[in-house]
Amino acid sequence: MTAAAATPDLFQAAPATGKSQRWLIAVTVALGALLEIVDVSIVNVAIPQMQATLGVTLSEVGWVVTAYAIANVIILPLSAWLGDRFGKSRFFVFSLVSFVGASMLCGFAHSLWLLVVARVLQGLFGGGLLAKAQSILFETFPKGEQAAAQALFGVVAIAGPAIGPTLGGYIVTNLDWRWIFFINLPIGIVAIIMALTYLPKDGERKATGSVDWFSIALLATGLGCVQTFLEEGYSHDWFDSGLVRACAVGAVVSLVWFVRRQLVSANPVVDLSVLRYRSLTAGCLLSAVIGMGLYGALFAVPIFAQTVLHYTSQQTGMLLLPGALASAFTMPIAARLLRRFDPRVLIASGALIVTASMLGLSDLNPQTGEPDLFWPLIVRGFGTVLMFLPMSMATLGSVPIAEVSKATGLYNLTRQLGGSIGIAALTTVLASRQAFHRNVLVENLTATDPDVVGRVQTLTDLFASKGFDLGHARQQALLLLDQMVNVQASVLSFADTFWIVAMLFLATLPLVLLLGKGNPRVPAGGGH
Repeated sequence: MTAAAATPDLFQAAPATGKSQRWLIAVTVALGALLEIVDVSIVNVAIPQMQATLGVTLSEVGWVVTAYAIANVIILPLSAWLGDRFGKSRFFVFSLVSFVGASMLCGFAHSLWLLVVARVLQGLFGGGLLAKAQSILFETFPKGEQAAAQALFGVVAIAGPAIGPTLGGYIVTNLDWRWIFFINLPIGIVAIIMALTYLPKDGERKATGSVDWFSIALLATGLGCVQTFLEEGYSHDWFDSGLVRACAVGAVVSLVWFVRRQLVSANPVVDLSVLRYRSLTAGCLLSAVIGMGLYGALFAVPIFAQTVLHYTSQQTGMLLLPGALASAFTMPIAARLLRRFDPRVLIASGALIVTASMLGLSDLNPQTGEPDLFWPLIVRGFGTVLMFLPMSMATLGSVPIAEVSKATGLYNLTRQLGGSIGIAALTTVLASRQAFHRNVLVENLTATDPDVVGRVQTLTDLFASKGFDLGHARQQALLLLDQMVNVQASVLSFADTFWIVAMLFLATLPLVLLLGKGNPRVPAGGGH
């Protein structure tokens, strides 16, 4: 065959299903992915209730979140190999059934160790849902329908992290934290029935050779150490902790050994050769940045709302909901724009819009309220969509259809790790910048400053008018002034984090030039 004749077979699926069948498949896998993505963030708002019910410390209950994240990143790069070995549809259905089962185990857990084990199982099976959902979409839809199919997946991937806290806040406020897991049962049953009904039957399984258990162990150890390092580093003072140092060493040794082993293996469990496609490599780097912006900003906004604005979990969730709805509304528009414009133009435009929204969020002050956050979050939702959807096409569209499954696992892995890196980095920045701003503010509060003296006297008189004696009134005045300094320092530190995210988006913008157009014209050999 000539190269021209081979191209369609390599780069484009040839679906044997009708259009309505393809969209039923799309809804099925999107529903499975939604279950996984929502469970990443829904737990965060229930941490205090879990802590009280299980009788554990805050650092101990934090492993409920950490365990899920560790298991999630371990399974993502293995998803292509598992799909080849057991069949893509079969693996997706197995992951879906097991995820629902693990959710029930989480809900019934009456001890911390059982809940953590159940969350590990949830993360393992959930990672399979996320990676397989996107690869099934690419393999099911022809080129002309890819933008619309990926728009559906994009709605799930972007709206999911915002839906999680909203739904979780409502459930925790009105029911019980266990229902954040039990709610997966009815939705999961619907998804399982749809998967068994509509997913195409698996063809002949690919010969994957013997199982390289040692490589799998190296990957699990390496990614597990990376995730633990990121999740636990801040609370353990980073390299002052033996645990964190051990994780850093374990991550470097295990991952270097794993990569070297995969490059020489005839049957690698993670085929790193797909990184020869320039668009995939650049897209993975940009995906990590989007993960930082998507999860990092969604991490900082709820903390600001709860610590500075004193919002409840439900109020915080409602604050994030309009941005999620804006993303869902924008997806069909972005899909149409993708048919008319080069995806790289849309990605660059989206990055600039997200940068503008982050700069808007950086203009915080102690009087900031919900109206001041509303439009920046709406604009951020719109800009994120303009980045996310075209980037999926530009990153994966140039990869031959036979290798899309391998590429999507790595692509989703980088977004997950980017989110973890972003949260870890922003947590550290928040703490360090808050200490910095407090020191600066305190240095300017001198006992000889007329403004300071006047403020203290006004507060002292206020407390004295409420029945405090002069000594206690002055003590309360100084305590209140200290609290005001802490709030101001906190606000300034949050402003710094949003500014840093904005600069990060601008700094990585040149990577867009390395992406493809999402419309390949050459066979695999020319796609480097």
